[in-house]
Amino acid sequence: QVQPVESGGGLVQAGGSLRLSCAASASIFNIYAMGWYRQAPGNLERELVAAVSTNGNTYYADSVKGRFTISRDNAKNTLYLQMNSLKPEDTAMYYCAATRLATMSPLGSWGQGTQVTVSS
Repeated sequence: QVQPVESGGGLVQAGGSLRLSCAASASIFNIYAMGWYRQAPGNLERELVAAVSTNGNTYYADSVKGRFTISRDNAKNTLYLQMNSLKPEDTAMYYCAATRLATMSPLGSWGQGTQVTVSS
């Protein structure tokens, strides 16, 4: 299975914005909901930040509602995460993955991730 490829991370000051991208294989993208996950420093688990179904329905964790926007371009097999009003607690490695919405859990392979660091 081809791994997704995340990009767009970086260092930004609190209150700033970043846009993450994830290129996934068509065989995955055309069938599954997709989600963005993050793993903060020192945490063993990755938490689901946002997810979008194949027809555009979205889910957001309470911690990012109103600040983050997930979207997908089905023609390009690309997932996006627009992150505004960033906070230091958003600092984490961000990953995308196919997602089972019934359980809000990841499916398939993980990519390398992209690092987001928010300074105070």
